[in-house]
Amino acid sequence: MRKTGPNSAASPTSAWRRELSGADTRPLIAHVVYRFDTGGLENGVVNLINHLPDDAFRHVVVSLTEVTAFAQRIRRPDVRCIALHKAPGHLWRLYPRLVGLWRELRPAIVHTRNLAALEVQPAAWLAGVPLRIHGEHGRDVGDLDGSNRTYQRVRRLYRPFVHHWFALSRDLQQYLLDKVHVAPARVTQVYNGVDTGRFCPGAAGPAPIAGGPFDPARHWLVGTVGRMQTVKDQPTLVRAFVRALELEPALRQRLRLVLVGDGALRPACEALLAEAGAADLAWLAGERTDVPDVMRGLHAFALPSLAEGISNTILEAMASALPVLATAVGGNADLVAAGRTGLIVPPADAEAMAHSLLRLAADPAQAAAMGRAGRTVVIERFSLQAMVDTYRAVYERVRR
Repeated sequence: MRKTGPNSAASPTSAWRRELSGADTRPLIAHVVYRFDTGGLENGVVNLINHLPDDAFRHVVVSLTEVTAFAQRIRRPDVRCIALHKAPGHLWRLYPRLVGLWRELRPAIVHTRNLAALEVQPAAWLAGVPLRIHGEHGRDVGDLDGSNRTYQRVRRLYRPFVHHWFALSRDLQQYLLDKVHVAPARVTQVYNGVDTGRFCPGAAGPAPIAGGPFDPARHWLVGTVGRMQTVKDQPTLVRAFVRALELEPALRQRLRLVLVGDGALRPACEALLAEAGAADLAWLAGERTDVPDVMRGLHAFALPSLAEGISNTILEAMASALPVLATAVGGNADLVAAGRTGLIVPPADAEAMAHSLLRLAADPAQAAAMGRAGRTVVIERFSLQAMVDTYRAVYERVRR
């Protein structure tokens, strides 16, 4: 069991020693994820830790597999990140280690996220953890619409070990009520929040992205940000981009595509662009750590996902005053008001996405107006403080 993070496990800080000795009386929250790496779910954990009051809670992040350099985004020096290096297969083989870990750390709350981490809850019960919380943040390619009965049964199996549930969209909340049969009083729907100071539009409009080949003064840039994996479906966006150029050949002079992220779908995207003779009109930027600056270099944001909870990247794009073109899945329609802050299209429909892309590119002034309206919506409904307040209220209410 390797401990990593802002403080080295080999030389624990005095604050950490006080915590283990019981001298620090602030309740400890153990946040459990499958892998602590770049992603919307993990970004939400970081935002929550960074913005809950220091004097109210302590935190530890437990990753069932790996902890990456992403952990450096945690600003609090007293937060530990623990990697369990779980092998493929069920988690029950790790139960003795998990029970021992909970007895060592003595958390007041164990908060697991998504199905892969839900298996941790019985170990927390065995160790006598007082409060056990689980959050549903979104779906993966194996259960795009929530109809997978095996996954429903697994959640019902672990339901007695969980005191309270968070749902990150209305769709997921209804799923917990209807399919998992969680009592309504035990479910809280909470939206992700976004830092509107960090994600904001540039004062003079879109600015060139560092290292990028395109000039936003001459080109109209549509981009997406996310891991290049099946559920994110970047190839559909690439097909839509190519189709838009076929429908309006004059757009080859100014329409450009930016794909930020890396993963298994990158070669497929590159092949589609090369086949269409559009490789020089797109930039596959790889993984970036300057996403706010990337957003400030775009004119529009697209999310072609096959499934979503409440997308952090949509919120970040809206906070950056970008019109959003998104698929009608998960919580996307909770965020994007069609025709007012962006456009919604069916998933895996490159033709529909191409026509919506043309609609935005054909009227840049209207697209910019949608972006400004989106930022207003984020400030009013999806602030980071509102998210933090909701989590804190549940943590404190359920512990009483």
